[in-house]
Amino acid sequence: MEPLIRPAFARPSNLVDGAIRNTEPATGRPFPDLPITSPAEVREVVGRAREAQRRWAALDWGERRKKLLAFRDRLIARTDEVVDLLVRENGKARFEALTHEIFPIVDLTNFFAKRARRVLRDEKIPLHLFGPLKASRLRHEPRGVIGVISPWNFPFSIPMGDVIMALAARNAVVVKPSEWTPRILLLAKELLVEAGIDPDLVGVVPGGGETGAALVEADVDMVIFTGSVATGRKVGEACGRRLIPYVAELGGKDPAIVLPDANLDHAARQVVWGAFANSGQICASVERVLVHESIHDAFVAKVVELASAVRQGDPAAAGEAHVDVGAMVVPSQVDLVQRQLDDAKSKGARILVGGGVHGEGGARFIEPTVLVDVTSDMEIWRDETFGPCLPIRPYRDVEEAIREANDSAFGLSAYVFSRSVSRADAVARRLEAGTVMINDVLYTHALPETPWGGVKQSGIGRVHGIQGLKDLCEVRHVNRPRLPMVPLWMFPYRERTFRAFRYGMRKLFRGPLG
Repeated sequence: MEPLIRPAFARPSNLVDGAIRNTEPATGRPFPDLPITSPAEVREVVGRAREAQRRWAALDWGERRKKLLAFRDRLIARTDEVVDLLVRENGKARFEALTHEIFPIVDLTNFFAKRARRVLRDEKIPLHLFGPLKASRLRHEPRGVIGVISPWNFPFSIPMGDVIMALAARNAVVVKPSEWTPRILLLAKELLVEAGIDPDLVGVVPGGGETGAALVEADVDMVIFTGSVATGRKVGEACGRRLIPYVAELGGKDPAIVLPDANLDHAARQVVWGAFANSGQICASVERVLVHESIHDAFVAKVVELASAVRQGDPAAAGEAHVDVGAMVVPSQVDLVQRQLDDAKSKGARILVGGGVHGEGGARFIEPTVLVDVTSDMEIWRDETFGPCLPIRPYRDVEEAIREANDSAFGLSAYVFSRSVSRADAVARRLEAGTVMINDVLYTHALPETPWGGVKQSGIGRVHGIQGLKDLCEVRHVNRPRLPMVPLWMFPYRERTFRAFRYGMRKLFRGPLG
């Protein structure tokens, strides 16, 4: 059978002879090869997950809650081990491995383990017309097996948020981790098993695009995808043909608007962190900054001072000294960022800080970079960068700022800075983004109670939040009688009942002018 989806790009260079062959981003040291999961093996994993899901759903809420909280405790107990692997496999700063990857999952697990039963209990639906005679309620039933295709920038927190919420909703999960960062999910599964969770309930299938395609085709009941727009379209098309629900988060080109009355010290610090955290490899990174012309030069000076002090290097070698910015995960992404910087410089942009690319011994580092004199025709202003680059432009009035911020195919996050929260809120309401933050950046993905997702080409659907948990369920409606009744609309139809209905409708819905 011809696959429903195919890999969006050429086979990555790290997929060799049926194996994943990776190196540490910060050092170039090789990892041992990891076997690629074949399509047949993917189908077997999904089949075992389906059987395990039936057993999981049959447990009482208290038993499931106990196992989820046991996973939370195992993650806390083995935090240092998880941090070390994240640093080696993903190249991120140790502090970010803890605060961006582990803490959010500890919190999310605790949140949904303790609340899922209440959120997913039956809901009564008040019936406005037939209330005295009929009663309706909604049931939230598990979908079955959730397929998760996860990215390399947050290889633990993004997929594990989906895994824990799927389990809380009584589903099974099969995850296809990024081929660049597969090992951290294998460790995560180990922690789940230690917590007493059935080994078949959460499957991990390492591989590339072919493995992801096989997962979508392998009889899963829903797909959650995080990645590129090109691949997201292909996954969405395949899910559409299979008539299964699909949630996608596809990146962003997130703007920050600094209003004339903003606290410049605060805004500059937030923007620098928002642009360079995780080496800029965050879908919600600050990738465009619009600053009012009256404060532009002062703001840029503060940004340059802060950016110049950012420490970059091998996070593992730094030890307790720490670095702020680590390495780039994927070699092709280094090439993309370099191309955008070259394009910007060729069109007149000035680099005030950074701009260097270092790859000694196979390491992959891009210096945190601040650019000015940026124009709309530059790739670095228009296209997603996904690297530590901060282009800054002035604007004349707030209408121009809003127009420029919304002039993008993406709409994941946006940021507004002002001393007046009400003034910032008025701007925020006009921005085309799934999340807008005022006087802060980035962290809302770590809030388990808030929905996460974008508009336009940034994706479809939402994960996290109460809405995200309910979307992992099928909604089923039950209607029952309150009082015995013989409906007048049943066979046989008669003229007198026709007249009675017509009379009743006219009396019931007659307006004030009727």
